Amino acid sequence: KPNFAPSGLLAAATNTVKNADGTSTLLKYNEPPEARKPLVGWRLYVFKGDEQLELLHIQRQSAYLIGRDRTVADIPLEHPSCSKQHAVIQYRLVQQKDEFGGSKAVIKPFVIDLESTNGTHVNGEAIPTSRYYELKASDVLKFGTSNREYVLLHDEVS
Repeated sequence: KPNFAPSGLLAAATNTVKNADGTSTLLKYNEPPEARKPLVGWRLYVFKGDEQLELLHIQRQSAYLIGRDRTVADIPLEHPSCSKQHAVIQYRLVQQKDEFGGSKAVIKPFVIDLESTNGTHVNGEAIPTSRYYELKASDVLKFGTSNREYVLLHDEVS
């Protein structure tokens, strides 16, 4: 008898990235239907101690994969405590209530930890794995036990 149950092969094929050397990498993350590109220019300032190492503009796409695997990561990490696919910064369209009780759609940044070994921290607090955690301007992100700090700001913050 034929088996018409879902095998997962189609989903695996759409989640696979072919590498230049012929191997392939299975992505741990799929974007949700409410994913949107941000309307304001978000930036990540990368610090190690008091020294600013780089500035990353993160408004050109709706999601940024963060991790050690340079073949798939949009923001590569070097530290050995970080996972190959560690976390994702995802912009999502969410409903927000205004002061009059009405709701409007806004695009907000979120971070989701992809079940990394050493976790993701926002403002010194470990965030839950596999759950969206809303980010706000001037939040400080840390990945694994790395000393690098990623400060999130946008154009409307002076």
